[in-house]
Amino acid sequence: MGWGLMFLLPAHAVACRVAGLYRGIWMFASLPDLKRVLHAVGLSTVALMVLFVLYRTEQQVVPRSLLILFPMLLLVYMGGGRAAYRMWKEHRLYGGLIAQGKPVVVVGAGTGAAMLLRELERSADWRVVCLVDDDRSKWGRELSGNRVVGGVDALPEVLALQKASHVILALPSAEAEACRRATDLAVEAGAHVFTVPGLGDVMAGRVAISSIRPVAIEDLLGREPVWIDSLHVAAMVAGKTVLVTGAGGSIGSELCRQLARFEPAQLILFEQSEFALYTLEQWFSVHMPELALVPLAGDVKDAARLDEAFSAYRPQVVFHAAAYKHVPLMEVGNAWQAVRNNVMGTLRVAEGACRFGAERFVLISTDKAVNPTNVMGATKRLAEMVCEAMHRQAKGTQFGMVRFGNVLGSTGSVIPKFQEQIARGGPVTVTHPEITRYFMSIPEAAQLVLQAAAMGQGGEIFVLDMGEPVRIVDLARKMIYLCGYSDSEIRIEFSGLRPGEKLYEELLADAEQTRPTPHPKLRIARGRAVENEFLPNLQAWLAETSQSDALVREALRRWVPEYCPAANNPS
Repeated sequence: MGWGLMFLLPAHAVACRVAGLYRGIWMFASLPDLKRVLHAVGLSTVALMVLFVLYRTEQQVVPRSLLILFPMLLLVYMGGGRAAYRMWKEHRLYGGLIAQGKPVVVVGAGTGAAMLLRELERSADWRVVCLVDDDRSKWGRELSGNRVVGGVDALPEVLALQKASHVILALPSAEAEACRRATDLAVEAGAHVFTVPGLGDVMAGRVAISSIRPVAIEDLLGREPVWIDSLHVAAMVAGKTVLVTGAGGSIGSELCRQLARFEPAQLILFEQSEFALYTLEQWFSVHMPELALVPLAGDVKDAARLDEAFSAYRPQVVFHAAAYKHVPLMEVGNAWQAVRNNVMGTLRVAEGACRFGAERFVLISTDKAVNPTNVMGATKRLAEMVCEAMHRQAKGTQFGMVRFGNVLGSTGSVIPKFQEQIARGGPVTVTHPEITRYFMSIPEAAQLVLQAAAMGQGGEIFVLDMGEPVRIVDLARKMIYLCGYSDSEIRIEFSGLRPGEKLYEELLADAEQTRPTPHPKLRIARGRAVENEFLPNLQAWLAETSQSDALVREALRRWVPEYCPAANNPS
């Protein structure tokens, strides 16, 4: 038998080496280490069988039971040893934290929850008391030693029973409706609600599952993930020079980040604000230093500066995002500036694109261009008409327009304003109890703009699917609750509609018809035809000197027949 051990022990050492057991760290022993143990045990058992055959003689017989006992004992010794060491080490390091931390109820008992619980076991800040999940097959079972006590609807009772005031949503892949329901139940019970990142971000290494953060209003208004046809977008962008006007704005900057993924030959950032341009340029220098970036300070109304940019870099694709977008601000005292920036600026950039042979020109428009009741919306509709006229007479440049509604977190949106008012202790001001708006996330808007640009054949007005409209007062109330306040602590005040505002936004004008596209969130609208003499007459008007707000509105009624100033507009 001694000769047998002399054969078996080296064979087992080689098996462990081949299986990679010596590379594992015992403190973090897990399923991959168990697989390595099984591999080593299997190889060692094969060596034992060879020994069994070679040394089977009449004088010396290897017991057959050894073929069963040897792998079993080896598995217990090697696998159990590692498991015992990890348990001892973790108890030594984290065992004292088990009874500490704030009691918390976890919503969800899936993959995200399993990853979260492993992280929370090592945290002194949280103490998981139980889980809830709508999957009835999980009720009564345990996950990492924590019991699933029932469904999400039982959350208020569970919080009261466990004396917990914190909830973590471990639903990284769930639909927004599920998160809304769980959040509403938790908030009504007086709990603070937190969430975990999406599994896509975790798997990509951008964040850790332990990056718990409070639930934001964007999570509750969240929309389904957007897919885009990357091949078509890449064919439009890859290896080409792309110019983005208004590159430092909310939409412009995200558009630049999305474009950079498709490896353009050059990305030209055209921006009037020095600080916004610097901020974006610095972001790219840190996150995408390999990108060929050209930051250009300039005004879209400055034809000479645009000629310099177009002649020097010859962009093949142009995204025109520069615009004045704040409705009340453009309504009083700034109407002519809105015309110059939104209409003349679009005309100047479009002329440069045609003159220097750009392949595509994409205008970022707005839902406020539909049956406009304010100067800003009317000027954006007029900018659309400029692009329609330019497309008809352009030789080789395709013009397209993309309309969408409000963007969550963009400059001038209600969410940053509400956050500031809540931080001051209120009140939160809403213009009207029935006012509604469509909302979309900035990344979603930028991705759909790229998709629309890639599928456009020229002259289309693409309309983005904005989902269901949201009452602004409901939005404000949810934000107050999410910040841990009640209606009595921070009140909501109604200030009345501001100049140029209307209660409801529209995405399509009455005279327009839409047709579907291959993308479920994009439709194409066809507006009324633009007259042949439109551009010459418009250029003559734009060449005039400054005009009063009243004269601008009067002229806009002639240019945009569907423009009907709101009753609350200044005369």
